[in-house]
Amino acid sequence: MNLLEVAGGKPIKLWTQGVPVEDEARKQLINTAKMPFIFKHLAVMPDVHLGKGSTIGSVIPTLGAIIPAAVGVDIGCGMIAASTSLVASDLPENLHRLRSAIEKAVPHGKTFGRHDQGAWDQVPAQADHAWRGLVGRFNVITGKYPRLEKTNNRQHLGTLGGGNHFIEVCLDEADRVWFMLHSGSRGVGNAIGNLFIELAQADMRQHIANLPDKDLAYFEEGSRHFADYVEAVEWAQDFARQNRALMMQAVIAAARQVLKKPFEANLEAVNCHHNYVQRERHFGEDILVTRKGAVSAQKGQLGIIPGSMGAKSFIVRGLGNEESFCSCSHGAGRTMSRTQAKKQFTLNDQVRATAHVECRKDKDVIDEIPMAYKNIDAVMQAQRELVEVVHTLRQVVCVKG
Repeated sequence: MNLLEVAGGKPIKLWTQGVPVEDEARKQLINTAKMPFIFKHLAVMPDVHLGKGSTIGSVIPTLGAIIPAAVGVDIGCGMIAASTSLVASDLPENLHRLRSAIEKAVPHGKTFGRHDQGAWDQVPAQADHAWRGLVGRFNVITGKYPRLEKTNNRQHLGTLGGGNHFIEVCLDEADRVWFMLHSGSRGVGNAIGNLFIELAQADMRQHIANLPDKDLAYFEEGSRHFADYVEAVEWAQDFARQNRALMMQAVIAAARQVLKKPFEANLEAVNCHHNYVQRERHFGEDILVTRKGAVSAQKGQLGIIPGSMGAKSFIVRGLGNEESFCSCSHGAGRTMSRTQAKKQFTLNDQVRATAHVECRKDKDVIDEIPMAYKNIDAVMQAQRELVEVVHTLRQVVCVKG
């Protein structure tokens, strides 16, 4: 762990030995460390890279305040993984049919004009049942903020999205089959995040010029918007967790249609956020902990650290390292922007890098090429004080939004 002292701010502790940290990300960390309500120190994970307002891969502990842009707009984004009784030899030689079945079972992709290919046309019964458990609290929130009512909410429950969200079939070190996926609170979480970022900036209009970055606008505890934001963000995090669980059920059902051998699923299961905020107790104080691209790694707690679509991923067990506020990285972390990746790499590069994975190989996924990410082995080495590896997973199928 490296220590960076910040003049006029709290120190920064970085678990980044052996991995690159861009200068812009370092500046962003220093800006966040200067906020007056930071508790004790910032904790920086090895997948750290530039984000909106605050760096992705950082753990931001606060007393009496919350920064909505630090939580971000994909509230509750995270991972779910489940092991099965299947082994590699139970999978067909040609995995295209399995990928197609998963793609058919789970809406995925982006909005083009009025058409949202990532939403349900007809919401299935399981998603509707889950929505009934969420809609009461949602109505309370929309009663205060009517603009959130006309968002993609019910139609997005149990759907993947685009960008770096994915569904994978993986093999562990014993050749056991796992299903794993990455998604969050979808359109409704995005709308909640953007609304409260705007409200924080509006509330601080008189003071915004004094902030190092307007995206560090915050709510003070006790203010109306603080309480409303906590209520909305907790709801969005519950939506995200439910969203992942529904997709996992759909993936397992799709695999059962394609694979001849009956199998058990969820023999080991992990469902964890990596973009979220919650109240926790650290160093004898009750504080708010914002994990912006970081996973809770309390002692004995299971988490998921995915690599890029051509690398490998890890099921980990937390070591409860208090200096990191019991956290670890949420993945490998990007080394370049999506735009830069599309400029630097070709479709042939993408095909070569994912030769061993049944996945899309077209120009629209070049920005997710493995070379746009940090080396996952170096990332894991840098955080050996934070987690221990329980399983190493290698992808054989990857579905991208």
